[in-house]
Amino acid sequence: MKFTANKETSLTAAQCAKRIGLTVRALRLYEQAGLVRPGRTGKNWRVYGTSEVARLNEIIALKRLGLSLQHIAQLLGGQATDLDRMLSMQNLALKEKLQRIQYSLSIVENLRTKIAAGDLLSVDELLTLARDTNMDNTSSEAIAWRRYEQARPRKEKKIDPALYAEYEGYYALDQLAYIITNRDGRLFSHLPGQPELEIFPEDVDHFFYKAVQAQLTFNRNVDGEIVGLVLHQHGYEHDAPRVEDDRGMALEDALADRIRQKRPVENGQALLRLVIEDLLGEPDYKLLTPPLANLAWEQSESAGPFFKSLGALKDLAFEKVTKEGWDLYDVSFENGRLYWSFVLDDAGSFSGLYYRSHHETD
Repeated sequence: MKFTANKETSLTAAQCAKRIGLTVRALRLYEQAGLVRPGRTGKNWRVYGTSEVARLNEIIALKRLGLSLQHIAQLLGGQATDLDRMLSMQNLALKEKLQRIQYSLSIVENLRTKIAAGDLLSVDELLTLARDTNMDNTSSEAIAWRRYEQARPRKEKKIDPALYAEYEGYYALDQLAYIITNRDGRLFSHLPGQPELEIFPEDVDHFFYKAVQAQLTFNRNVDGEIVGLVLHQHGYEHDAPRVEDDRGMALEDALADRIRQKRPVENGQALLRLVIEDLLGEPDYKLLTPPLANLAWEQSESAGPFFKSLGALKDLAFEKVTKEGWDLYDVSFENGRLYWSFVLDDAGSFSGLYYRSHHETD
């Protein structure tokens, strides 16, 4: 159905979503965030005209750059916003992608040279080719390979202890401060609300945990300076650029302030409602980061029937911010209640999400 107003063709929410490749839920989210203001018919139905469609395309383009909804709102509202960190992360991601492509090309060229010399390719070589050239970084196959790699036994290697001072400092894992501490010739890592854990060298710039199946890789720039780290865990790779001490302490203070004031993230309730409604229906996981979406898909066979047994979503009540920096909500359904907790990445997507019954302790 189309509506005409001011000589401009208007679209219903469903028609608009289909035209620009979004979901109706996404349109509702952007409206709740104040990013778009659709018109209304006499029956109070939402309609989208040329200006609203143009604005939605701007939002999509900015989200692809990695901007959060809050930053997008500031930009579109003419407010100044700090884009340097987002551009730094985008730069790092593009460089890593380029490195993967160059590595894949080198594998192909080496195998072609071997074939030209009359040699046969081994099964291991073909598996390496399949793994490293035909898999997207967030595909199920790539994640499975990384889980295998991260779970293998590690062997500690002695490196120059003087290097430890280079790793020490703050790293920004989304809105959390990842702290690396050099103490008594040993290196420790710490995340908010979690115990400090020692990390052990596997090689220069490569460390591993003994307490958990996870590793850290420190990245250097062309001048040899440490500029960030990568956390390898659960089959995923999480980038954390290095930040100045004052920025790291500001992240710590901001989290402590949110916990103390029991202040939820902006639009958190609306976002959680959307993602729960998605999981209760036919989920498309578009509100989740790729790693979390893959995990949700893997668990869908067992979780799907449970979600459907809960019945319709009724109400969400904010409880607190956990010591780890996750927002906790008490969520009631037609057939029960659960605690849901989540954390968002810098782009406003769910990077962590879990639920538990009221009988389970924190």
